[in-house]
Order: sequence, then structure tokens, then C-alpha cells
Amino acid sequence: MRILVSGASGFIGSALLPLLASKDHTVSRLTRARAGTREEEILWNPVARVIDLKKLEGFDAVIHLAGDPIAKGRWTPEKKAAIRDSRVKGTRFLSESLARLERPPRALLCASAIGIYGERGAEILTEESAPGKGFLAETGQEWEKACEPAAAKGIRVVNLRFGVVLSAKGGALQKMLPPFQLGLGGPLGNGEQVMSWITLTDVVGAIHHALVTESLKGPVNITAPNPVTNRVFTKTLGAVLKRPTILPMPAFGVNLIFGEMGRDLLLAGARVEPKRLKATGYRFQYPDLESALQNALRG
Repeated sequence: MRILVSGASGFIGSALLPLLASKDHTVSRLTRARAGTREEEILWNPVARVIDLKKLEGFDAVIHLAGDPIAKGRWTPEKKAAIRDSRVKGTRFLSESLARLERPPRALLCASAIGIYGERGAEILTEESAPGKGFLAETGQEWEKACEPAAAKGIRVVNLRFGVVLSAKGGALQKMLPPFQLGLGGPLGNGEQVMSWITLTDVVGAIHHALVTESLKGPVNITAPNPVTNRVFTKTLGAVLKRPTILPMPAFGVNLIFGEMGRDLLLAGARVEPKRLKATGYRFQYPDLESALQNALRG
């Protein structure tokens, strides 16, 4: 296929491109960078709503991963606006642009997140579950709704609801590793919040599965089939690293250091089931947490 990828240099995108190349797909990048633009790059500016429609013609699929980093810095009003606008406005502009093409892509795979479910405790959540409440849930709903112009054009839209992605190269695990490696790790809050995790290896595998599985459309949970509590995650990570995990961080400490971002990303939980991935035959390479962490730590 001819595939266009936004966010190609990001955490997930940089792992996805080698996989796509290994499957003999031809990949171009949708990028905001202007200096040293390469031949396979297409420039856009979602804020200024600028894009070259002629260069968008003829792709088989678009994988849209771009968005302001969600776990970088405290959630000031300005930061929250950047998180929301980069996802919602950028996705809507891209969807509207694809809908204007004479030869639109057959599929648009757009990043989303399990934050759309909100804080749900031990409730088992599938793609049919109702959205939750709060900043992340509301942003997720707007984000997915922004794909509507593409869907109305007849493009198969897949909303990739990513869970906690495990890799030593980025994301939550990379931030956890330094204190855990020093033996300073421990549960967060009461440790009972559920972590719906997935390895970066399975993330890119699931994206490719969604790309080639034409029956998949709408929301798809990109999580492993065995979520665990933060307490179990902490104990397992400590065992893999051969380090103690006896220094918990109470909820007030998380709130003090991270503010609203810490409450939503570290203390809230959701037990998410990858129902549609399993129903369409995706085979997880790392379905259990111990082997997943060993894989993630190998890089």
C-alpha cells in the first residue's frame, strides 16, 4: 500500500515505520517541519489550515498519530488547550481535507486513547462501553468525532484507543524506570487503579492488523488482554528489574507533584478489554505482563 503517516517521528510512529517498510508498504510522512524537507514528506500546518491537496491524492491509507505530548509538563490551562486543539482541530482539518479528494484513501486510522472511558474502577470496558467524564474523556470524544468528515466520504475510519504503552524508549515506562532501577519504586496511591497496558511491539502490530483488516472500523481498543492493578504492575516490574518496590507514593504526593495530570494519568484506572482485536484474530506477541516488561526493557 501507499501509506501517509503523521506523527512519524513520535514515540509510536518511529516504531511503526520500520514495520510498515518490512511489509513492503511505501510510506510518506505528513509533517510540519520545513527545513530539509525530504521527497517523501508532505507539509501541512493544521493551525493555519494549510495542506497540499494534490499531494494527498492516491494514498491507500492514512495513519494519523500527531498530537501534543500528554504527559509532558503540568496541565496548565494553556497545556490542556494545546492537548485538545492539536488532536481535535488537527484531526478535523485532516479529515475535511481527505474528504475533498477525488481519490481519497480507503482507510483513515486515527490515534485515540482509553482515557475516553474516564475513571471506571473495576468495570470491564469494551468498545461498546459509554464514554466517561473528565478532561481526557471529553477530549477523546471530540477527537473521535473530528473524523466524521472522512467517514461521511466513505473512508473506513478506525479510532485507535491506545492504552499504557510499554517501552524503555518512551512513554510511561521510560519515566518509571529511573526510580525503580534505584530501588525507589512503589505503588501509586492505593495501588488498586487498573492499568490497561500493551507493549510497543503489539501496538505497531495491532495498527498493521487494523490497516489490513477491512472489517475493522470505529473504535478499537489497543490494549493487551490482561490488565492489572498498579500494585501488581509495580511488583512485577520490581521482580523483572530485581529491585525492591517498598516505597509507595501516596495520592497527596502525586497531586502535589503532578497536579491534574497525575490524578488522571497515574491515579485513575480503567479495565479495558481489546474485544475487537481478539474478535478479528489479532495474536498478541506479549499478552502477559512479565514477558511484556522483559521485551520492553530489551528495547
